[in-house]
Amino acid sequence: MIRVVVIDDQALVRMGLRTLLESEDDTELVGEAADGRTGVDLVRRTRPDVVLMDIRMPRLDGLAALREITSDPALATVRVVMLTTFELDDYVFGALRDGASGFVLKDSPPDELLHAVRVVAEGASLLSPSVTRRVIQQFTGRGAPSGAPHPELERLTDREREIVAWVSTGRSNDEIAAELVVSPATVRTHVGRAMVKLGARDRAQLVVFAVQSGLTP
Repeated sequence: MIRVVVIDDQALVRMGLRTLLESEDDTELVGEAADGRTGVDLVRRTRPDVVLMDIRMPRLDGLAALREITSDPALATVRVVMLTTFELDDYVFGALRDGASGFVLKDSPPDELLHAVRVVAEGASLLSPSVTRRVIQQFTGRGAPSGAPHPELERLTDREREIVAWVSTGRSNDEIAAELVVSPATVRTHVGRAMVKLGARDRAQLVVFAVQSGLTP
C-alpha cells in the first residue's frame, strides 16, 4: 500500500485527489493539509511514501516546505511530487534542484497522477510525460540556473558522464540505450553509479546536476 499525503491550499484540489487515491486498491491517503507549515508537520508525523504538494501556498510555500522535508534525515525515504498549474512553471527547476522527485500538472488525467504516485513510490523520478522535454529545453535554452560544475563531477568515468548528459535531455533508459547502441541494463548501471558518485537523491536531481554542470550529449 502506497501511503500518500496531499498538501494544497485549494479545497477542491484536495477533494479531487482524496477521491482519486481512495478509489485505488494500492494507494491510501494518510492525511492532507492546506498550507506548507501544517503540511511539513503532517509529513513528520505520518512518514508517508509520497507527498503531493502545491508550489504556491500560504504560511510556508511549497519550495520552502520541500527543503524542510528533503533535508530531514528522518524523512529520507519520503518522495515529493510537486503540483503545478502551468506547464513551464518558473519554480519547476528550483523544485527539482531542492530534491523533488518530479512534478505533475494539477489538471493531468487521473491515470497520469496515479502513475506519478506509483513511479515515485518505487524510488524512481518523474517529470510529467507531456512536458518533461519541453521543460528541460526551456531551462537549458535560456541559460538555466547554472553555477560551477558539480564538485564530484571528475569522479565520473567518460561513459558515465556521457550517459548523465543524455539523462539531462529527459530521455528514458531505453531511449538512451538506443542512441548509444547498448543495453538498457548497461544504461541503468551507469545511471545508478553516477547517482551515487554525485549524491543525487533520484533521477530528477541528476538532471539538475547535469544541466548545472553544463553536460550535453
